[in-house]
Amino acid sequence: MAPSLLGKKFPGAVAKPMWPFYVSGLVIMYGVNSFANALATSDEYKNDPRNPALKNAPASEKH
Repeated sequence: MAPSLLGKKFPGAVAKPMWPFYVSGLVIMYGVNSFANALATSDEYKNDPRNPALKNAPASEKH
């Protein structure tokens, strides 16, 4: 039998003990996305030509 390139396999759980980190990562990503969307629609940046939300808005909302 050829030797494994990854070494010996150990019967350890990977995803089960990591679930709090996965959940907290999703919560952080949701929070950052919400905050970025709130900043993009603020009065200071809503007319910025670099604003990605401005590209998808109808023509009546652009000005």
